[in-house]
Amino acid sequence: MHSHRNGLKTAALLGLLTALILGVGYWFGGSAGLIIAVLISLVMNGVTYFFSDKLALRSMRAQPVSEAEFPALYQMVRELATAANQPMPRLYVSPTMQPNAFATGRNPANAAVCVTQGITRILDYRELRGVIGHELSHVYNRDILISSVAAGLAGIITALAQLMWFIPLGGGDDEDSPNPAVLLAMLILGPIAATIIQLAISRSREYQADASGAALTRDPMALASALRKIHMGTQQLPLPADRQLTSTAHLMIDNPFRGGGLSALFSTHPPMEERVRRLEALAGNSGPIQYMH
Repeated sequence: MHSHRNGLKTAALLGLLTALILGVGYWFGGSAGLIIAVLISLVMNGVTYFFSDKLALRSMRAQPVSEAEFPALYQMVRELATAANQPMPRLYVSPTMQPNAFATGRNPANAAVCVTQGITRILDYRELRGVIGHELSHVYNRDILISSVAAGLAGIITALAQLMWFIPLGGGDDEDSPNPAVLLAMLILGPIAATIIQLAISRSREYQADASGAALTRDPMALASALRKIHMGTQQLPLPADRQLTSTAHLMIDNPFRGGGLSALFSTHPPMEERVRRLEALAGNSGPIQYMH
């Protein structure tokens, strides 16, 4: 039921974002501009979708590792992938001392899992296994696809708003043309609304990866314990919010930047306290593993 509710929520949010795009396009009356914005966004996000693994790994300076270098990591990943009846992903380690991890790849056959040096130093075997279960669930839930669609739709609205700023579209006379004040409001509020919906989708998928990962490992308390340690570490060692990292931060198990204040409202990650609370509620209530598509 939890998986079903999250699936409906994601579908509803994507539908709302699509409706917002159509509404903005209809209001401006610029069908040509809308088509241009859609094409630009589709090309940009298509590249992001197919090369998301390379972009994310490069942003964290991650390097592939062998089983001889990290035997315990290979063991737990192979065990969980086998339990899920999925192929073994590629494994990477980032030299970053901040404790964090992420998985990327458009499907299980093209997946990669990356952990930082920092996370291997503060988590025990059981906690790291819980983190790996969470990251593999992102791949099995096809979260890269959902995130790409959401980012693409949000990008369409942003591109459309920017296009309308330079090429005002509308009716042929003053009566049919959009009110300048309303037009300005749409230019500002449209991209903001799209971003908020995109963030809501990201947070929904994060909750689902926690639940799916806990079901895969049969150990929700291990992930809850890991999340507490990871969050403390990311707050003590925040990463610089440069362009490359900003575009891949949503993939990580915790926000790599310093949270709090207004920035928390625009975080792709839900509050850590709520994630831990949900995992604690799942403890002792193991059930069948469900993945979202």
